[in-house]
Amino acid sequence: MSRQASKDTGVELAVRRLLHAAGLRYRVEYPVPGMARRRLDVAFPRVKVAVLIDGCFWHGCPMHATQPKANAEWWRKKLDRNMARDRETTEHLVAQGWTVLRFWEHEAPEEVAARVAATVTQRRPEPDRTRGRKEG
Repeated sequence: MSRQASKDTGVELAVRRLLHAAGLRYRVEYPVPGMARRRLDVAFPRVKVAVLIDGCFWHGCPMHATQPKANAEWWRKKLDRNMARDRETTEHLVAQGWTVLRFWEHEAPEEVAARVAATVTQRRPEPDRTRGRKEG
């Protein structure tokens, strides 16, 4: 299990490349505000958009999660704790005013990037077009 990538997975890299190509700038491995030892895969702090790409095994994907047979009870507790931590992190971020986007590792990077880009664009404030104009 130590060989299993926990960050910079192929899916994360593909999504980040697509977001960058779309002109979006973001933070990687951004600390979750107010929660020690928790990080966001991709973050847009100014508009408070958090992106998490969850592994199917580690986070309990309803389509692809498997149950280890060896040491089954220990693994069940471990995976249940992971899912509880995911819920807790999402609830904490939402309470802080963040939009949380969670995706599974099996989702197409193009679709993930499109949803992220749409959300970030929607949350950006409208530019103040009245600045610098003289009244009268």
